[in-house]
Amino acid sequence: MTSRRNFMQSTAAAGAGLLAPPASAFVKEGKMTLDALTDASGKYAAAALPFAYDALEPVIDARTVELHYNFHHKPAVVAANKAEEALAKARESGDFALVKHYEKELAFQLSSHLLHTIYWSNLSGKGGAPAGELAKAINAQFASYEKFKAQLIAASLAVEASGWGMLAYHAGTKRLIILQCENHHKLTVWGAQPLLLLDVFEHAYYLQYQNRRAEYLNKLFTIINWDNVAARFDAARA
Repeated sequence: MTSRRNFMQSTAAAGAGLLAPPASAFVKEGKMTLDALTDASGKYAAAALPFAYDALEPVIDARTVELHYNFHHKPAVVAANKAEEALAKARESGDFALVKHYEKELAFQLSSHLLHTIYWSNLSGKGGAPAGELAKAINAQFASYEKFKAQLIAASLAVEASGWGMLAYHAGTKRLIILQCENHHKLTVWGAQPLLLLDVFEHAYYLQYQNRRAEYLNKLFTIINWDNVAARFDAARA
């Protein structure tokens, strides 16, 4: 289990079609730290939110954050652990009759845990625009920050049903890439390392915005923590 302790040591979502970054560093309270996907025992665990429930207001209300974290992120962690336990029992017994079910469950639930962990750390910033090497890379790949933002919002808006909009870095091509992700694990690209995630599951915004996904996405850009995204970019390139 030690190999799953953090992103530096593992590709925790490989079974879900997402390769985790070699180091998913982010800035919290002025210090560089790592995304924690597991507890001391090696079990998947949801780290505490890096802010209070009401810290994202007025863009995202406190009740939405509370429900999202406690009734969507945390249950995914529980389900991922159950899938791992079921697969362990299957190995012990040699009975793999339900292997398809539990492998699919692990892919979905563990990807949910991974993406939510990144999503929370991407928020509670000052918005604005990226700077430094990240800004240079965005301008080189997408022509300008404005065009990048327009494409990411359009891609996120067009996700069918539930999923995510994603800015990722692909180490193999050394390029930034914008992706749609249906559910938590579909339409991804192997080797793509998530830097910035926009959650477009309805539970992420419906209490406040109802069906106005576009309004939610545009306002989300006012609370992005670009220091966090830049730290992830630096870690991915390293």
